[in-house]
Amino acid sequence: MAYTIAVLVGSLREASLNRKLITEMTKLAPDTLSFKFIEIADLPFYNEDLETDTPPAPWTRFRDEMKDVDGVLFATPEYNRSLPAAIKNALDVGSRPYGDSIWAGKPAGVVTASMGATGGFGANHHLRQALVFLDMPTLQQPEAYIGKVQDILTDDGVVDSSRDFLAGFMSQYAKWVETFKG
Repeated sequence: MAYTIAVLVGSLREASLNRKLITEMTKLAPDTLSFKFIEIADLPFYNEDLETDTPPAPWTRFRDEMKDVDGVLFATPEYNRSLPAAIKNALDVGSRPYGDSIWAGKPAGVVTASMGATGGFGANHHLRQALVFLDMPTLQQPEAYIGKVQDILTDDGVVDSSRDFLAGFMSQYAKWVETFKG
């Protein structure tokens, strides 16, 4: 049985290195996982005033797509030592209306990547803090802070020097999902 894993990418850039990295990582995953990239760029900022009988269509689309997944893999850069607004907004939209969160119990994995040496450490930990509140059991080890991400991707997007580590992360994440969904 393959578990369906939502992939949420915090960078909205067309040439996002995080999107390129996580796409390559999904190719290294065990076949017990299948991946569904779910877009978050079109989500209006969460505003409780819009939470009516007819919330914004992108919110409804996002919530509906997320309800059917078994787990969530986050891939994000770090902006100003924290997570990008797009990821935080997706968390907020998915956690509402109150009592109807799409997140609870879904095993999560967090990958942060940056062009600098710290690999998105701040974003990784800020995201994990929110995931605790949202009741998402999050893979603790191995941690995936990918510094100088531009150096491990070729022009074709193929991961070279870090392939074993990234494949190991995906293998551990598959086991994590199995722990909660098996």
